[in-house]
Amino acid sequence: MPSCRTLRLFVSTVTLGALAMTSASTTTVSAQAAPPERTISVSATGTVAAAPDIAHITTGVASEAATARAAMEANNKQMGILLDGLKALGLEAKDIQTLSFSVEPQHQHHKDGKPPTVVGYRVTNQVRIVQRHIGRLGETLDKAVSLGANQLGGISFEISNGETLRDDARRRAMENALRRAQLYAAAAGGSVGRVLTISEGGAMPGP
Repeated sequence: MPSCRTLRLFVSTVTLGALAMTSASTTTVSAQAAPPERTISVSATGTVAAAPDIAHITTGVASEAATARAAMEANNKQMGILLDGLKALGLEAKDIQTLSFSVEPQHQHHKDGKPPTVVGYRVTNQVRIVQRHIGRLGETLDKAVSLGANQLGGISFEISNGETLRDDARRRAMENALRRAQLYAAAAGGSVGRVLTISEGGAMPGP
């Protein structure tokens, strides 16, 4: 089973107004010569982790025959057996989607310089399966292979409440940015005012 997946979100720039530093003397400044607003810009990240609960499987059937028609008929028959078996596991039709379908001629290359000749056809049909009960991932893979799947494109994992986790990462990133800005302002003898701008960087999923 997959381990926890880490989602790291970047709040790339947070610009805050910085209040003027305290001074012992008093200076009068006219409205026409108002000093520019001082700012602090910081970057911060927020990180959350959770265990994936959805698996995406790419699998399918490749069939070969002397003619394109025979290869397609054999592929359709085997794919029908595969799809019926997957549905018998409880997978819904919406969670079994066609990913690719191809018909390719198979060539024989000659050593005497003659052009290659077509000796058969290969039909490949791949589907993407969404297994929403990740504890049944192994069972799903075993079933697919036993039903004739001879193509396996890979497995990827997903967290169903990913957007909620991203919001948590955003809050943590913002908290870190504000804390860092307050630290810099205090070190400079000032204090943090209102937030002026916020920009968000990309989310970086962990393994």
